[in-house]
Amino acid sequence: MNRLAGKVVLITGAAQGLGEAMARRMAEEGARLVLTDINEAGVNAVAASIGDAAVACRHDVTSPDDWAAAVAFAEEKWGGFHVLVNNAGIAGGSTVEATDFDTWKRVHSIDLDSVFLGCKLSLPTMARTVRETNVRGSIINLSSIAGVIAAHNSAAYNSAKAAVRHLTKSVALHCAKQKYRITCNSIHPVFIDTPILNGITSVMGREAGLEKLGRQIPLGAVGEPDDIAWAAVYLASDEAKMVTGHGLYVDGGISAM
Repeated sequence: MNRLAGKVVLITGAAQGLGEAMARRMAEEGARLVLTDINEAGVNAVAASIGDAAVACRHDVTSPDDWAAAVAFAEEKWGGFHVLVNNAGIAGGSTVEATDFDTWKRVHSIDLDSVFLGCKLSLPTMARTVRETNVRGSIINLSSIAGVIAAHNSAAYNSAKAAVRHLTKSVALHCAKQKYRITCNSIHPVFIDTPILNGITSVMGREAGLEKLGRQIPLGAVGEPDDIAWAAVYLASDEAKMVTGHGLYVDGGISAM
């Protein structure tokens, strides 16, 4: 308990799935939270269920103006923030020939451009907050094992998530050079039982779909949201103060094949 005491965390895409799971685990570990999502009703409900430690706002992560508003909201509510979790994202696309340009741009806008905007527009406030409170900071970018292992039918998603992995390393080196006391790492989940799998499970049926995906993973099952939430808690905590520019694979062993 209290691994994140004294830290304020901003989490995007927090209305459901991994974002919600990370919010709940981080609150249990003593963090105060700014939860954002384009689904305003959903993110408000998650914040209300967590209690006084969480506030929420609507946030389109592809919009620089919305990013500026979310950062200002965090400053108004908590005086700034120490930890940024760039979690918002979508699946989408097909093979390189079958993916239309609009889909390509949409996937990259939500899955990659939002991470760039989040890092760029949050760092001035994060650096000030870290300096004034003497509490270390962290950026955690949600990539995917699909950013490491490609698939023939995921051209846009593979591209965006691979770019998040390398952008993370660049941001980590920048923060180190600036002596911000802010680390930057990426998390690379395998299939996790969240709504992002609905496209598969709705066709095959939930149990059959999860079993089929699980057979592709050496450990034999898809992951649970808390598998990622605990990884994020670690990277946000001072336990990981010497970990930066790292990609943490939470993949059931699939990258070892």
